[in-house]
Amino acid sequence: MKDFKFKINGTEYTASVEEKDDNMVQVTVNGNAYSVEIEREAPAAPMARPAAVAAPAASAPVTAASAKISAPLPGNITKILVSVGQKVQKGDVVMTMEAMKMENNITAEADGTVKAIVAQVGQSVNQGDVLVELEGAAAPAAAPAPKAAPKAEAPKAAPAPAAKPAAGAKTVNAPLPGTITAVKVANGQAVKKGDVLLVMEAMKMANDITAECDGTVKNVFVQQGASVNVGDALVEIA
Repeated sequence: MKDFKFKINGTEYTASVEEKDDNMVQVTVNGNAYSVEIEREAPAAPMARPAAVAAPAASAPVTAASAKISAPLPGNITKILVSVGQKVQKGDVVMTMEAMKMENNITAEADGTVKAIVAQVGQSVNQGDVLVELEGAAAPAAAPAPKAAPKAEAPKAAPAPAAKPAAGAKTVNAPLPGTITAVKVANGQAVKKGDVLLVMEAMKMANDITAECDGTVKNVFVQQGASVNVGDALVEIA
């Protein structure tokens, strides 16, 4: 099980991800459990690795008394909070990584001692890349071999916006891909910083999209049910 803590538009979320079988995981967000079907991709070609601080040869097998902490999703390493030889307990934060514009805590899955730190601050990593190796800890069960990439579904086309924001206007943009589930404001409505403008579902979570300043709603570019991508303009505030 992997645990994450992050903020979206000032709202704190605590999430855990537990694999159930090849294509199903259980995601628990703020105490609410969701069964999520995932598509597994064929593993990417290995990227060049910086030399580990005290790592053994890359080909050395992991023994029953060692464990590897891997990246749960693609992202960039922002902090390293442990050093070689340091003792850690299950649940201790060993690194933080930025993914999808959110800061995610990478935690130890077992008690042990840091044997090697493979990743470095600023490094881009892919899902499954080894970040830290522990010794003196029982190795977690091996993940099932990835299946051949399933037939990809055609992505939903995002609806064309009703109008483009005027030059110099303040817009509220989508922080990540998702679907608009509720529109809380209308053109001409006065809003204050922090007011909820829209609700968007992303990663099986409902996210409040809030105003970043005081003003008046000039344009609402999306409707309920619209699919949006990262950076799409949602609301214009004059």
